[in-house]
Amino acid sequence: MNFKNKNISLKQPILVGVLFALLGVLNSCYSFTGSSLTDEKTVQINEFPNNATLVNPALSQQFSTDIQNRFLQRTTLKGTKENPDLLIEGEITDYTITPTTISSNTSQTPAGGVIQQAQNKLTITVKVHYENKIHPDSSFDRTYTDEAAFNSNLSQSDIEASQVKIVTERIINKIFNDIVANW
Repeated sequence: MNFKNKNISLKQPILVGVLFALLGVLNSCYSFTGSSLTDEKTVQINEFPNNATLVNPALSQQFSTDIQNRFLQRTTLKGTKENPDLLIEGEITDYTITPTTISSNTSQTPAGGVIQQAQNKLTITVKVHYENKIHPDSSFDRTYTDEAAFNSNLSQSDIEASQVKIVTERIINKIFNDIVANW
């Protein structure tokens, strides 16, 4: 019988046990969530009406649903309509599509000139009122804006299906991070 091999196999379970004990101690000392929401249990997220000059008819409902889903799915908060710990509400104040000259796509004309591919830019702005009844010093009123550039040959339905989703997702990420992240 080889005692060296037996000695190694006895040390392995001890080493594994020590590693698990260290992980347990580290886990109790540090929270991996990074959430600033510690005492808050409930949230009320009101509909965000679209008060922009150019109105995308589906934007208000889609944005409101997406932001509600983000908070209810990625936090332990429960939705409520009565006496919430957190209140999130606001309005969509700007929805614009404007031409832009920023493009890296160019082509040569038969006469030797350069044509720059036309692009447009979608910009969405949302005003947010956030009220934290547990920690009132965390409450704020802020305006969030984001944009996306796209080929001008996209149809209105293509813009609403893809570009609006990209921009609203970015805005919701900013709002969520400002409220939940503890950076």
